[in-house]
Amino acid sequence: MFKLILIIIPALVLSSCNYLMGDEGMFRDRGGAYLEAQAVSQMEIPETLDSYTLDQLYVIPEQIVTIAAPFEEIPMPKPIETRRREGVIIQSLATNRWILIDATPGQVWPLVRDYWTELQIILDFENPSNGIMETAWVEVDNDQEKRHKYRVAIEPGLHSGYSEIYIVHMENLRTEPIPLVLNWPQYSDSEDLEREIMSSISQYLADRNDIYQASTASLLAGSIQAESKANIVENESGEQVLELKIDYDRAWVQIREALETAEILIVDSNRDQSFFNVRFSGLTEEGNDPGFIRRIFGGDDEDAEVEEQDFSVRLLENDDVINVITEALETSGETNQLTVELLQVINDNLT
Repeated sequence: MFKLILIIIPALVLSSCNYLMGDEGMFRDRGGAYLEAQAVSQMEIPETLDSYTLDQLYVIPEQIVTIAAPFEEIPMPKPIETRRREGVIIQSLATNRWILIDATPGQVWPLVRDYWTELQIILDFENPSNGIMETAWVEVDNDQEKRHKYRVAIEPGLHSGYSEIYIVHMENLRTEPIPLVLNWPQYSDSEDLEREIMSSISQYLADRNDIYQASTASLLAGSIQAESKANIVENESGEQVLELKIDYDRAWVQIREALETAEILIVDSNRDQSFFNVRFSGLTEEGNDPGFIRRIFGGDDEDAEVEEQDFSVRLLENDDVINVITEALETSGETNQLTVELLQVINDNLT
């Protein structure tokens, strides 16, 4: 009985497949039925009915063609124009004037030479090792009566890394022959023309932004910077003195300005007797700022203050050198150290 049921079930399944999937089945293959289709007449719509076409129920928007604007490059910000002004100044004392610049003579020499080249003025004489250059005779402001000549001297400044530029002007009548031997005057024949050319050179140097590039430095002029005009040295007694290679008038003014800059109280001064009496308490351990309270080394109270002491600052002329000596008017345990510190403060504040 069981075997009979198994035989009947496959038979039913096969007959069902023919009914559903066969040629006459419900889901027969109609892939080739169109080959046997017969043409029929076109359907006619009665006149009483309106004919219409199916419009798109959902309007498909036209394709939006976006033409990308060409890439507009945003211009880079222009570099900030920097001009060096603070590093070049003109100083004067009585009838003397000079340009002070925070660059070595070796750096300054080629730039001053470039200045004359740009003006198309020939140099008749050059001595880089001595820092001297002299122009040829030139015409200034259409002057038909006189010819003019300039002498430039580049010297080391009071401190290393600084230079001083001195200019002397000479003039000569055109009716006179050109002198074969030049006797340069101590002071310019025309102070106005000296000032004009000094102002022009200082402006030119201030505008040069390559002054510190090693490629522009002159090896020959580098020997000028061998020694600055202000140096602390030991004298024959082993004491420290400040040696100034400048004239007395300038030394007096420079020492006074250094004391004032350091905020050291000047109690008394006498130019004829070449001394300043000052009151000084030393340097701070932090930063060594002049004019402030110096702390006691090794003391129990770190905030203890050293009392101000009176010192004498004397200027002694020795040939072409001015020696500056500091001495305590009263002796104490801190005297020697304070004397050395006072000398150092004066040197550091020379400009």
